[in-house]
Amino acid sequence: MSQIQDYNNSQTAENKEICDLLLAIINENLSDAESKIWHAHPVWFLDGNPVVGYSKLKDSVRLLFWSGQSFDEEKLQNEGSFKAAEMRYTNSNQINEQDLKRWLEKSREIQWDYKNIVKRKGELLRIKPL
Repeated sequence: MSQIQDYNNSQTAENKEICDLLLAIINENLSDAESKIWHAHPVWFLDGNPVVGYSKLKDSVRLLFWSGQSFDEEKLQNEGSFKAAEMRYTNSNQINEQDLKRWLEKSREIQWDYKNIVKRKGELLRIKPL
C-alpha cells in the first residue's frame, strides 16, 4: 500500500472518502506525475515541481494547486502570498469531477517554478511562458 493510501486511511471515515476520491481523480488525470508524502501531505509533482496536493485541516480537506491563482477559476480561492489556490471540502459529494479534471489539466499547462524558489531567493518564474 502506498504512503498516500496510508495517509488517507488515517483520516476519519468522511475525510477518507474525500481523500480517496481526490486520489483516484488526480492519479487518473496526472498519471505521469510523481506522487509522494511531502511535508506530511500527499503531493503530485511534474518534473520535480509541486502542482497539486491535499491536506486535512481542522474542519475540511484542502485541495491545493501551487499555481492555481493563474488558472482563472472562480471556485478556487487564493492561498498564501505566492501563486497557490485552494478548494476546501467537507463532504465527498462536494467534489465536482469536471471542475477537478479541468483544474488538473491547467496544473499541467500553467506552472510556476516552485522547485527553484529557494535558489532564486523567493522569486517565482513561470515555467511555460504565456
